Amino acid sequence: MEFFKPGLVIDFMRHRRVYMSVSFTLVALSLASLFFPGPNFGTDFLGGTEIQVRFDGEVSSGDLRGALADLGYASADVVEVVERPNEYIIRTGEFSAISEEQRVQIRDAITAAVEGVEGVELVRLRIPEGGDKVRIQLSADVDPAVLSAAFEGIDVNALGVRQFGNPGSHTYEAQLTGVAEELLTGLGTRFADRAPTPERIERVGPRAGAQLRDAAVKSLLYAIFFIMIYVAFRFDMRFAPGGVVAMAHDAIITVGVFVLLQKEFNLTIIAALLTIVGYSINDTIVVYDRIRENVGRYRDKTLYDVINLSTSQMLSRTIVTSGTTLLSVSAFFIWGTSVIRDISFALFIGILIGTYSSIYVAAPLTEWMDRRFFSRVKARAKRARARERQKA
Repeated sequence: MEFFKPGLVIDFMRHRRVYMSVSFTLVALSLASLFFPGPNFGTDFLGGTEIQVRFDGEVSSGDLRGALADLGYASADVVEVVERPNEYIIRTGEFSAISEEQRVQIRDAITAAVEGVEGVELVRLRIPEGGDKVRIQLSADVDPAVLSAAFEGIDVNALGVRQFGNPGSHTYEAQLTGVAEELLTGLGTRFADRAPTPERIERVGPRAGAQLRDAAVKSLLYAIFFIMIYVAFRFDMRFAPGGVVAMAHDAIITVGVFVLLQKEFNLTIIAALLTIVGYSINDTIVVYDRIRENVGRYRDKTLYDVINLSTSQMLSRTIVTSGTTLLSVSAFFIWGTSVIRDISFALFIGILIGTYSSIYVAAPLTEWMDRRFFSRVKARAKRARARERQKA
């Protein structure tokens, strides 16, 4: 499909300095936004508890926030699920319902309980990060009722104690009330007539969140590094820097938009950024292929003119590809759920900027690299060959 007359050549390179200045200003502002106001990390990266709960009756977000404040979760975030009435996502930074003081109480109570049983000693006591269970390993088997009684004298709500693992391991597990269970119990009491039902519960520890955050950053850096190697081998070093800078440009500006709008960063958005990086380099390589083809065909033209010619020839293809992709992403954004809307929004911004960067970032940088470095090398080689011919 052709939108323009064959042979039309648009001077895209004419205002390249203006577009490059705008692009790198946006990149600088996006990088600055990482420090102020800073990204709004989700539960995946910060750690905490996320609950999606549905109420059978009408509940406003204000009523829900008030109930959470009364339960001791005043800092919890409440997000309304727009496409589902009376359904909310509750995010709280609390991951464990057990404080350090309660951990000490549990250890002391279990130790005191088994001391009263002859031949039994506490070997190991472990409370996982979630604080929703206690693993107790003893030197011999005891009646679980002995351990259950130990929890009755302390301020910890144990739902029950059962033997855990192999019979010879002398290991028991006490199920405690975690943050999610404690929160849902409190909401059930407050909104008893509207029966809150949990649709989804996710827990991520602070340590796991930090590891996920580091892994996400590394995945982006690895992707950019290996794509740079691929472009260098596929074309030559004149093209690789432009392609890599265009990829980084697209990802950074997309991140900047998310930070400025204070949209949540989670693993889904990292997947969107990796998709944007792949889309950006694909669009850039298509333009690069035509530039390389025309460089061999029009040896009398400068790279400046070849880029204008090649970009003009690929303009219809770029409009069709980007336009159809944006239409698909827009449909997900308009009719998708809240989770799909965030990734659709990221893809929409990334594809839009990626199309722009293929024309106004990657190509001008390639022309600059050629003029700044490779033209001088070619000129020196040409002079050396001329001197050799004169000597001969």
